Amino acid sequence: MKKTTALLLSLICLCALVGCAAKSEVKIDYGASALYSKEEMDAAIEIIKSEFSTWDGCELHRIYYVSDDACNPETVAWMNELKAPDDTTAPFTQCILFQSDFHSPKKGGAWNADQEYTAWQWWLARTDGGRWQLMTWGY
Repeated sequence: MKKTTALLLSLICLCALVGCAAKSEVKIDYGASALYSKEEMDAAIEIIKSEFSTWDGCELHRIYYVSDDACNPETVAWMNELKAPDDTTAPFTQCILFQSDFHSPKKGGAWNADQEYTAWQWWLARTDGGRWQLMTWGY
């Protein structure tokens, strides 16, 4: 009986430890868009996630689409201004804005230590039907 109880307690402890080590899921909110399909948004989100994965110690919680209103002629012009001077690709014709919520590392580093960041902006741009390019991010 003691062996069975000990084994059962060991399994419970092991399950608890595995649960603590599991990474949290990133919540994605696609909002409502008349401009972009879920697949187009997913392509942009993968670029955001790729950049975010280089941020040591940060934990991404949520990525959400802002609105179609962000893709207007003024913003597209701004995206074109952000291009490198020697970039010979066609001018951008579309842009997309996502925001994210994430938690900074306990030791801080480049971030305020152990803090929740909300509404962190991610701007991407592309030519019609082209690949998204991450142009800028931050507050």
